[in-house]
Amino acid sequence: MSQHRNGNPSVNSGRSASAPGLPVADFPDLPEATVARLPEYLRALHHFAEAGHETVSSEALAGAAGVNSAKLRKDLSHLGSYGTRGVGYDVELLVGQIESVLGLTQRRAVALVGVGNLGHALAGYGGFASRGFRIAALLDADSSRVGERINGLLVRHMDELDEIMAEHHINIAVIATPAHAAQAVADQLVTAGVTSILNFAPVVLSVPEGVDVRKVDLAVELQILSFHEHRKAAANVAALNRVNGSRSQRVAG
Repeated sequence: MSQHRNGNPSVNSGRSASAPGLPVADFPDLPEATVARLPEYLRALHHFAEAGHETVSSEALAGAAGVNSAKLRKDLSHLGSYGTRGVGYDVELLVGQIESVLGLTQRRAVALVGVGNLGHALAGYGGFASRGFRIAALLDADSSRVGERINGLLVRHMDELDEIMAEHHINIAVIATPAHAAQAVADQLVTAGVTSILNFAPVVLSVPEGVDVRKVDLAVELQILSFHEHRKAAANVAALNRVNGSRSQRVAG
């Protein structure tokens, strides 16, 4: 879920100067929906590569990514990748193209703020490394947490934020604090030079122009699933009522 995207539904080439691997003039202007699907394509491509596949058809790649093949082909055409008729896509080449566009040609350092239950779990998650990221710093305002070591990293106090950001050249941060602390943390991160935030706190953050925020709210996702369950239950009841109505009419007849 995207909370804030500078009011622009596309990834604008004017903000691409720091993207490794692509000069500004060549940076594609991608729809936000396409950007959201590229990581799924990349994940699927890595699986195909690990299985020994050198090429993959659009149908197979689309199926592995959970989209239809027409949408996949349109997304990849934005990257200048059209595949070869009867052969498909070169897996290694397409991995390189997507990683370049996503800025994953180098591993990005990330700061994680808040090492409570959720933050602690995120700090120990091993999947970031295989996706092009490394947790470079753990921070917390709670002095009782400072000095704790999680997954080999020392938890440091928020007072050291500026020093840590400069030391590790961090532009991306994750907020895993309670809701009441999230805005103040976001303000501190932005002041320290962070320009992209992944927010797990159940609150909408106010950030300046030029700062991107992605919001992950697990309760909201569960509520959406609850809606689908409610709709399925209502459909089942309606179907049962139709069956019972038909039976009643036959008996009456």
